[in-house]
Amino acid sequence: MNINKKLKCLLSGMLSLILLASTPMGVSAETKDEIIQRQRDKIVETNQITNWPMGPTVTADSAILMDAETGAILYAKDIHSKQYPASTTKILTALIAAENCRMDEIVTFSYDSVHDMPRGSSHIAIDPGEELTMEQSLQAILIASANEVSFAVAEHIVDGDWEDFAPIMNQRATELGCLNSNFVNPNGLPDDNHYTTAYDLAMIGKAFFANELLCKYASSTLLHIPPTDKQKDDIYAATTNELFKGRKYPYEHIVASKTGYTDDAKNCLVSCAEKDGLKLICVVLHDYAPEQYKDTIALFDYGFANFEQLNISQVETKYNIDGSNFFYNNNDIFGSSKPILSLNTQDCITIPKTAVFEDVTSSISYTDTAPGEVAVITYSYHGQVIGTASVDLAVTEEVSYAFDTSLPTDTTIVAAPKEENVIFINVIKVILWILGISAGLIVLIILISIVRNYHFEPATSRTRRGWLKSRRKKRNRYQQTMNAQRRRKKAKRPSRLRDYDF
Repeated sequence: MNINKKLKCLLSGMLSLILLASTPMGVSAETKDEIIQRQRDKIVETNQITNWPMGPTVTADSAILMDAETGAILYAKDIHSKQYPASTTKILTALIAAENCRMDEIVTFSYDSVHDMPRGSSHIAIDPGEELTMEQSLQAILIASANEVSFAVAEHIVDGDWEDFAPIMNQRATELGCLNSNFVNPNGLPDDNHYTTAYDLAMIGKAFFANELLCKYASSTLLHIPPTDKQKDDIYAATTNELFKGRKYPYEHIVASKTGYTDDAKNCLVSCAEKDGLKLICVVLHDYAPEQYKDTIALFDYGFANFEQLNISQVETKYNIDGSNFFYNNNDIFGSSKPILSLNTQDCITIPKTAVFEDVTSSISYTDTAPGEVAVITYSYHGQVIGTASVDLAVTEEVSYAFDTSLPTDTTIVAAPKEENVIFINVIKVILWILGISAGLIVLIILISIVRNYHFEPATSRTRRGWLKSRRKKRNRYQQTMNAQRRRKKAKRPSRLRDYDF
């Protein structure tokens, strides 16, 4: 550990002693039971939504249940409150490593990566100079929660000090939709400036649990790393996660899960489960063992029992794209009759099983669309967002010419209904798109006409021999013309012999 890091630890310890000494005499801190009761009494925001299924009471200080596909928040309890994430931080570290590294890359352990861990933290006893593959490293991080391996992977990615990995973590967190997070190390070891929220961890979890390889590692119960020339030990380690089969609180629908614990963070758990096509993410923070497992199971059971997905393209009638011939292309231009716009057939929303689609409200936006999207429809149930669906430009293979279908970004959009309960989307953009294609066809037709009617000289006229031949022909024609004119003049002139009588 270098001088700066030692100084930082010393100052942190001194600050703790000062704070402890400054506590007024006679004022006692909350007991564990008092903290648990206070946390259980906190308001569950989703329970305040009209006609929303009543969620369970959980011990966790912050908790969220989110649909992994639609992003709908099914259960929310103080989800934007800053919390210490402990080792659940490692799902972000592992995600970044999986996105940027091959699994056969070699991770070499530096002195700092091994010795920057505090005593008593989780590790697999790797020594400086030893090597693991990236695959073995991710298994060690997600199964054994090895802190020195997290440091080494961070150093491998930045090719330097593990502290330089923090900006990468924060940038990726922002890209994933995190709102109130700041990461300063790759493993979640205690630091006042290292924090996140239940919502942010769920957003990171959406990307993490979409990766099959990471789910495989984060659902394994036993780590085994055989010895090599660069790593002499036969390493075995078992997970401490009790949600898996054969453990104390097995959950049959579990996909993957990552635990975390520090004295300040208490018990943290990020998990994913899937049942009947519904894939849910659960995050509980600042919980008390074994309630983190009981809370997670209760939330998963609540989600699977009370919610279902609806495919928008199968139930939507308000945004009726197929109901007007205006949104169909023409045979004389495109050679076929297919809709120009269509609802994304994969997009779904998540609603309570007690609700019907007619209870859902929607709003449409023409900004922040992805390439190929004309608009995005956001669906809500009593003010709670339950999913989105995109309106896409249809792709057809019968088009004879390749046109640029990108649309102007500065166009003002007007949604004008043509009949009751039918709204047609992005009319101006579509009109401009069609006019642009028509103008292109007109220019193409004019060019073809010019090409067909233009007289091209033979290729030989462009060579010197051809030029000389053409010149001789022109000169001969000139001589012939002059001779003809002389003959005509001579024929008209009276002969001088006629002036004399012989």
